Amino acid sequence: MLGSLTVPTALPLALPGAVAEPSAASGAASLAWLLVAVPLLSAGLLLVAGRRADRWGHWLGVLASAASFVVGLLVILQLLGLPAEERVMDVHLFSWIPAGDLSVDAGMRVDPLSMTFVMLVTFVGTLIHIYSVAYMEHDHDRRRFFAYLNLFVAAMLLLVLADSYVLLFVGWEGVGLASYLLIGFWNYRTDYAVAAKKAFVMNRVGDVGLLLAMMTMFAAFGAVDFATVFSSAAGAGEGLLTAIGLLLLLAATGKSAQFPLQAWLGDAMAGPTPVSALIHAATMVTAGVYLVVRSGPIYDGAPTALLVVAIVGAITLLFGAIVGSAKDDMKKVLAASTMSQIGYMMLGAGLGPVGYAFAVFHLVTHGFFKAGMFLGAGSVMHGMNDQVDLRRFGNLSRFMKITWITFMMGWLAILGVPPFSGFWSKDKIIESAYVGEGWQPWVLGTVALLGAGITAFYMSRMFFMTFHGKARWTTAEEGAEQDPHESPALMTVPMIILAVGSVGLGWIMAAGDGFVTWLEPVTGTVEHHEPVLPVPVIVGATIVLVLLGAFLAWRRYGAAEVPVVAPAGSPLVVAARNDLYQDAVNEGVFMRPSQYLTRSLVYADSAVVDGAVMGVARGTSGTGRVLARLQNGYVRTYAATMLAGVVLALVVVLASRV
Repeated sequence: MLGSLTVPTALPLALPGAVAEPSAASGAASLAWLLVAVPLLSAGLLLVAGRRADRWGHWLGVLASAASFVVGLLVILQLLGLPAEERVMDVHLFSWIPAGDLSVDAGMRVDPLSMTFVMLVTFVGTLIHIYSVAYMEHDHDRRRFFAYLNLFVAAMLLLVLADSYVLLFVGWEGVGLASYLLIGFWNYRTDYAVAAKKAFVMNRVGDVGLLLAMMTMFAAFGAVDFATVFSSAAGAGEGLLTAIGLLLLLAATGKSAQFPLQAWLGDAMAGPTPVSALIHAATMVTAGVYLVVRSGPIYDGAPTALLVVAIVGAITLLFGAIVGSAKDDMKKVLAASTMSQIGYMMLGAGLGPVGYAFAVFHLVTHGFFKAGMFLGAGSVMHGMNDQVDLRRFGNLSRFMKITWITFMMGWLAILGVPPFSGFWSKDKIIESAYVGEGWQPWVLGTVALLGAGITAFYMSRMFFMTFHGKARWTTAEEGAEQDPHESPALMTVPMIILAVGSVGLGWIMAAGDGFVTWLEPVTGTVEHHEPVLPVPVIVGATIVLVLLGAFLAWRRYGAAEVPVVAPAGSPLVVAARNDLYQDAVNEGVFMRPSQYLTRSLVYADSAVVDGAVMGVARGTSGTGRVLARLQNGYVRTYAATMLAGVVLALVVVLASRV
C-alpha cells in the first residue's frame, strides 16, 4: 500500500507487445457460450412454464446462476494456467450480420477483464439468488422474479463477454430491459412503475451515445469488433478518438448513474431489495466502468476524453456523497453511496492505464461489500415490517446480531479502514489521482480525498442510526411497536460470505500487485511513478479524514439522541434531501422545454401543415359547389351561358385588334 504507483509509458496499449493478441479459444474457454446460454434458457423456461413452475422455479433460477459460476470457474482456472501473453482468446460462434461492408460475427472474448466480471456477476449473483428464495418466499410471483433475475444475469454476461461493440450493445440493452422489469416488479404501485420508467428512459438517453459511437467507428474503421477497432485506433487522429471516447462516456454515464444522467438511481430502489444488491452494487451500474476500461486503446489516444471521464467521476463521487449525507431512507443512502463509489471507479478509469486496474479492483471489492450492505438492508426490512426510515430504527444490534456484524464488515470496508478491502482498492484510486503534472493531480486528488471523509460520515451515520443508540421502533403511520428479529439462514449465509469477502478480498487481490499483473494482458504493462505527494502522507491524510468523519457521525447519531422527525436543516441539507434538485434541473432544462417544443410542433402541424392541406380541400370543395349551381338542368341557363361566352370571345377578339 505504501509502495510506488504506476503510470503508463506512452500509449502502452498501442505499442507492439504491450497487450496480448487474441487467439482461438480451446479447452474450457471454448464453452464460454454456456455462461450466457444456461441462465437465458432458465429464464425462458420459467416464463413459459407459468404457474406450473411456482413450486420449483426459484431453485431452477439458483441452479442456473450457480452453473454459470462453475463454468466461469473452469475458464478462469484455465487462464491462470496459461502464460500472460496467451490469456486473451476469442470464441467464434457464428456469422451474425453479413450486410455488405458491415460484417459482424457473434463471438466472445475470454480474457482477464471479462472473466473478472464473469466471476463477480456469477458468484455474487448466485448468493443474491439464494437470498431471494427466502426474501421473496411469500410473493405470489416469485417464479417470475427469478426468471427476470436469470435474464439479467444472462444479459450482463453477454455484455462483458462480447467481442464486438454490436454484441455488447445487445447485452447492454438486455440489462436495461431486465432492470426495468425488476425495478417495476411490483408495478401495481404507481410510484414503482414510474421509477422503472424513469430508469428506462434515462438509460435510453445514454444509449444514444453508444449507438453514435458505433456509427463513428464503422465510418472511420469499417468495423465495430474489438480487434479491428483497437488496432485501427493506434493510427487514428486524436480528434476522431476524442469524439468516440466522449460518445462512449455518454453511454457510460447513463448505465452507471454518473453526472449528468444520475437521477434515476435513487428512484430505482423501488424494486425488491435483492434487485438493488444485484443491479446497483455488483453488476449493471458497473457496466459503464467496464465500457471505458475495455475501450482503453481508444481513450489512450484521446487524452481530452480521458480527462472528461475523470472529471465526471470526480463530480459524481462528491454529488453522491453529499446526497447520501442527508437521506433518511436506508436504501436511498446506499443508492447515493453506490453513485459515489462508481464515481471513484470512473475517476480511476479516467486516469488512463495508471488507473484502469485500480478502477476494476475497486469495482470487485465494492461488489462484495455493497451487495452485502444491500442484503443487510433487506434483512433489516425483513425484521422491521419493511420499514426503511433510519429515524425509526436504533439499537437493532441487540436483536439482529448476524445482520449487525455482517453490515459492520461492509461499513468498515467502504470506509477504507485497514485491513478491510476498501483500504486496498479505494485508497489506490486516491493515490493514483495524485499522479500527474499541473493542476490535475491536485484537484482530482483533493476531491477523491475529501470524498473519503464524507463517505465515512454518511455511512457511519446510517450504521449508528440503524444499529446503535436509542430504539425508535414505532411506525410513522400507526404508532405500533415493532418486533425486530433476525432473518432465516437462507438470507444470513449469503450475507456472511459477502462479509468475509469484505474483510479479506482486497488484501488477497492486492498481494504482490497480483491483480494489476492479472489485468496486464488487457490494460498493458505500466512503469512505476511517484505521486506529487508522498504515499504515506496520502494514506495518513485519508485515514485521518475517515476517522474524523466517523467520529462526527458517532457524536451526532450514535452518542446523541436522534429525533424521530427530521429537523429543518440548512439550505445545503435541504438541497441534499432533494437530491441537489437534480429532478428539478432535468425538468426545467430538458422536460419542460421539450414539452413546449412538442406542443409548438403539434400546433404548427395542426395550424400550418394541416391548415394548408385543409385549405386546399375547402377551396376545391367551395369551387365545386359554385360550379355545381351552373349545372341546374334548365335550357335557358345553358343558352345564357353560351351567349355570355360568345360575347366574351367577341370582346376579346375586338379588343386585340384595336
